[in-house]
Amino acid sequence: MEFVQDFLQLRFEGPLLTLFTWPDVFREEGSYAYGEPEFRNWLCALIGESVTEATLEEGVALEIQFESGVILRASLREEDLDSPEAGQYAPSGDPEDGLYEF
Repeated sequence: MEFVQDFLQLRFEGPLLTLFTWPDVFREEGSYAYGEPEFRNWLCALIGESVTEATLEEGVALEIQFESGVILRASLREEDLDSPEAGQYAPSGDPEDGLYEF
């Protein structure tokens, strides 16, 4: 996981997911949004965890569930975005090998 000034990169033993919109962190005990106390701590707690499920509903949201049950949810709704794209996905981790924008 890499924090890059105004976006987030998630590396998964190969694939690379770049989010230009900050995801919300959902836990059994509550949820955390960018800028709220503990947001960064709970995001960092996911380092090293395996993904158990990921869903993409175009124009609505991207959700990634981790083995601990924590879910990262990034809105893909146009009114929630600060840029034309919400993110990018590079299956091999190298954008030169192929890049999908969403």
